[in-house]
Amino acid sequence: MDRIITVALVGNPNCGKTSLFNALTGLNQKVSNFPGTTVDKKMGETMLNEQVKLQLIDLPGTYSLYPKSADELVTYEILRNKSETNFPDLVIFIADASNLKRNLLLFTQVCDLGVPALIALNMLDVAERRGIEYKLDELSSSLGVPIIPINARKRTGIIELKQTLLNNLPKYPVEFFKLDSVDKEMLNELSKVTDKRNAYAALQYSLNAKDLISEKSARIKEVFEKYHFNTRQFQEDEVFSRYHIIDEAVKKARIKPKDDLKKSITKKVDAIITHRFYGIAIFLVLMFLIFQAVFSWSAYPMDLVEGAFGWISNYIKESLPAGVLNDLLVQGILAGLSGVIVFLPQIIVLFFFIAILEDVGYMARVGFIMDRVMRPFGMNGKSIVPLISGMACAVPSIMASRSIENRKERLITILVIPLMSCSARLPVYTLLISLFIPDTAVWGPFNIHGLVLMVMYLIGFLAAILSGWVFKHFIKSTQQNYFLMELPGYKMPVPSNILITLYEKGSAFVFGAGKIIIAVSVILWVLASTGPKEKMNAVNTKYETLMSQMNEAQQNEALISGINLQRNADLLEASYAGQFGKFIEPGIRPLGFDWKIGIALLTSMAAREVFVGTMSTIYSVSGTEDNLDSIRDAMLSETNSQTGKPSYTLPTVFSLLLFYAFALQCMSTVAIVKKETASTKWAVIQFIYLTVLAYGSSLLVFQLFG
Repeated sequence: MDRIITVALVGNPNCGKTSLFNALTGLNQKVSNFPGTTVDKKMGETMLNEQVKLQLIDLPGTYSLYPKSADELVTYEILRNKSETNFPDLVIFIADASNLKRNLLLFTQVCDLGVPALIALNMLDVAERRGIEYKLDELSSSLGVPIIPINARKRTGIIELKQTLLNNLPKYPVEFFKLDSVDKEMLNELSKVTDKRNAYAALQYSLNAKDLISEKSARIKEVFEKYHFNTRQFQEDEVFSRYHIIDEAVKKARIKPKDDLKKSITKKVDAIITHRFYGIAIFLVLMFLIFQAVFSWSAYPMDLVEGAFGWISNYIKESLPAGVLNDLLVQGILAGLSGVIVFLPQIIVLFFFIAILEDVGYMARVGFIMDRVMRPFGMNGKSIVPLISGMACAVPSIMASRSIENRKERLITILVIPLMSCSARLPVYTLLISLFIPDTAVWGPFNIHGLVLMVMYLIGFLAAILSGWVFKHFIKSTQQNYFLMELPGYKMPVPSNILITLYEKGSAFVFGAGKIIIAVSVILWVLASTGPKEKMNAVNTKYETLMSQMNEAQQNEALISGINLQRNADLLEASYAGQFGKFIEPGIRPLGFDWKIGIALLTSMAAREVFVGTMSTIYSVSGTEDNLDSIRDAMLSETNSQTGKPSYTLPTVFSLLLFYAFALQCMSTVAIVKKETASTKWAVIQFIYLTVLAYGSSLLVFQLFG
């Protein structure tokens, strides 16, 4: 390999940028954070030939270099960055042919930053259906850059794009907007303050910095005041000048449209999908069908996963000699890990439907129809996208809230996102729902499990918007509220995009959660298997004495199994884990929780899904040596040592469901809230109010119905 070409993918939202990125890189990509931010950075690689590697950076979508939200600023920050590792050799600007004029505004701004660029013209098929066609040679000549027609979803034009990068790589930027009317002395001063690549970059950065960046804003403001610079008038003149150039180029290249165009199918569908009443009803029906599928579609693969772990556990138990290593692997690592991995099929199904809804363009419509619903609760239509994304994971959803322009609405959205039931709660919900809710069919193929699961998600959503209403009255802001969202055309989902999304989300869950689960399972197994020497010896002595007092006629297999089960339960209670559970039990007893649940509540502070692994480990430790029953059966057979009644009653289960629906048991979320709000105060407020809400709701339910 002789050289590496670093290329940034830039474009408006919904222009097909991600589809092109996936088409070029496939699975050869990684996700991290842009330097100094929490916005996701997707990077990928592909070989143009044996000597040249193409390194791609997928930048966040934006409409112009005057961003209205903090994440849009990232695109500009990367394009003006001088460092070798971040600054691209070239920009591939992905333009939507059906909305070309609007797209080209950003393109001309990017070129004036001093970055060489070419245009990948996407969605030509959509444009043609609307009667829009262009002479691409004419358009390329007018704009002064190569234009490559592509269809990112169907992966056509990709070979031609790679050949252009190899043989006709643009080396010099094109200039569209001249700063002849701006005072040169002012530009020199701004260049010194901002240290940017060229005069336009310095001025453009300054216009952004006065609103979005605090470090240099005071000095920039002084410069503007010194030269009596009217920033609003400049921006208006700039946009007018750019659109004059764009209009001339597009008008010259456009082929006259046909006169008999039919009404767009998109408009006909949107008349129903975005209707103020039908739209919400359709959304609720889709959610209901998704949650039904989460249970019904995943049942068979879950059985396979559970059976595989059972086989592996038996194999290890029989292959290795009895001892600490055997117990650690079977009762510690495998018991904890299997309790979570078994729910991976459900998470994949959930992600599958969310990815399809995003790919076809439906999620943008959800934001539009929900704007009226969200306004009274201190949020807007753009809040619904992070909230629904919160069904996957709160951390990237909180990052996604950067697209919300209004600071107050963004802060409220961040504070309530953890109330949306994320994928980490799904294993907990599934386990607890299956304890007492029968898996019976209602209304044909629909079952009660899916209905109850949907209710849990709706409870989270209702709690989120009601919490938003409360925060609306306490958080003050003078910033103007407005809502602007583009509705993309409907598209067929691309299977490769869906598969890449499932791979990313599934592997993130397995390897991200898996590390925590294994660590917690090992620690818990040690704490549950060891304890104060006196207490552990007392339990062992008690049962050894009992066994020695039994004659051969009394020693049948069933009786010995029962004694061993009770012995292991007493050893767990005497262990360090049991002692801690006993210590916090008085505080959680009013909620219907015993000391074993208390242990799980503590360990799941790292991540909610650890609850299931913890219960698996606890009941594996307290069970007999050949007890391979599922965690659900073990919990159902558990009895309260004081009352002799089942430990898990219907009120206890519902109390536990509500606790996990509301509690902020995710330290990663706490950390990201602190970073995104640049304040420890809001992270602490969020943790406290969610803990109080979880404890109070569980207490109310158990005390009323327990």
